[in-house]
Amino acid sequence: MRGTETKQATMLSLLSPEQRVPRDHPLRRIKQLADAALQQLSPVFDQMYSAMGRPSVPPERLLKASLLMAFYSVRSERLFCEQLDYNLMFRWFLDMNMIEESFDHSTFSLNRERLLEHEVAARFLAAVVEQARAAGLMSDDHFTVDGTLIDAWASMKSFQLKQSGKQKPPDDPGNPTVDFRGEKRSNETHQSKTDPESELARRGPGLASRLAFSGHALMENRNGLLVDLRIAPANQSERVVALDLLEAHVEGAATVAGDRGYDVRHFVERCRTLGITPHVAQYQRRASAIDGRTTRHDGYRISQRARKRVEEIFGWLKTVANFRKTRFRGIERTQLAAHLGGAAYNLLRIAKLTAAPA
Repeated sequence: MRGTETKQATMLSLLSPEQRVPRDHPLRRIKQLADAALQQLSPVFDQMYSAMGRPSVPPERLLKASLLMAFYSVRSERLFCEQLDYNLMFRWFLDMNMIEESFDHSTFSLNRERLLEHEVAARFLAAVVEQARAAGLMSDDHFTVDGTLIDAWASMKSFQLKQSGKQKPPDDPGNPTVDFRGEKRSNETHQSKTDPESELARRGPGLASRLAFSGHALMENRNGLLVDLRIAPANQSERVVALDLLEAHVEGAATVAGDRGYDVRHFVERCRTLGITPHVAQYQRRASAIDGRTTRHDGYRISQRARKRVEEIFGWLKTVANFRKTRFRGIERTQLAAHLGGAAYNLLRIAKLTAAPA
């Protein structure tokens, strides 16, 4: 029998967003974990806002909105606020009812300075890491370090001479024609007018140079969870940032895996000074900084297998979380986005690892 299309709208509804989200939806477990982590940050949120004046959008809501943008590859805050008007699952995740007005996309920008001042994103990631550690999901003895490039929110046309004299006006102010043929460009002589903190860099010989920042991850090897994600200038040494991460997060005897780019004497000796055994891949075209006293053990081979999981973190952040290219200018704001993306990745992993068996 053919069904009929009813044109009359329902005059009264007793449904809530909670009833529309399936009981076995994976976001339910993630929401529990996120709410528990945000509850720990409540004293920090109290310091961020005045006790007087008009109430603002709760910071918990803004942080959870950033998680949703990472989970569902929402490319902009404006688009997220548009979807929030009709997406019941988004409303449920943010603890909004059916009739509550969606907030404007400018709310993210207006509150970002507060989040930066109180290092809320870094604290949020740390709270999620503590949850994983309390659940016995993290190793305190075996880690991996690696780095990647994050494209800057700046065009190559903005990469101009630092000390430029009088120039003729562009043919198109919005998108001028620029010819770089025969011009030698470097970070010493040129700078992006759009994002001065970005630098010209490339991942290897024969690859195209681009304006970028560098992202450096510290991963524990038991379940491939992210311990920290650091944003730095594009041409800063991966080994220097990796040592900073190890000093900040690793205590006592441990091992650290890495690719052959970390097989240099300074990094290896510094790790050993910190009480950390370097399980880095050996460079075959020159003398390696490690020898058979390290590579003969089974733990070294296990570390070499486990270290490849760090690429899963970078792959998820760059594809699903839309972090291949930052949406922000400057290292500070890009760092905030990196911490929120790292927290989203960890929440996804923790929810899967702690899910009740079917």
